[in-house]
Amino acid sequence: MTTNSHQTDQKTILVAVTDIFFYSKVRDALMSKGYRIERARAQQDIADKASTIPSAFIVNMNDDTLNAFQALETLKADTRLKTLPILAFANHEEVDTFNRARALGVTKIVSRNEFSARLKDLVEEILAAGVRGEG
Repeated sequence: MTTNSHQTDQKTILVAVTDIFFYSKVRDALMSKGYRIERARAQQDIADKASTIPSAFIVNMNDDTLNAFQALETLKADTRLKTLPILAFANHEEVDTFNRARALGVTKIVSRNEFSARLKDLVEEILAAGVRGEG
């Protein structure tokens, strides 16, 4: 489903999670809800795959393979993606990571445990926030 104001793929979620455990969890949970998953395995994948304007972006702030902060900066630099709902997760004790992610415009950042426990609800929350224009 697309709107006339911008061409957003309403059912595709770009996932920047290289850890196979978390990626499988995301994929299985979201595909069961009818979402299509685009996986970003490298920094360049994020910019390339985001050009299709996904409906949301999920990023692991602690991913050793991807620079999550650079990914957020890349997305926010693209005017078409400024309102893209972003769900980030990180180790709960990393207060600086949470603060920096919020400063870079993530819609919601949660601990890894909360992410695992509430993934479907969290995605619905950020998509609803994006529809209302919050974030």
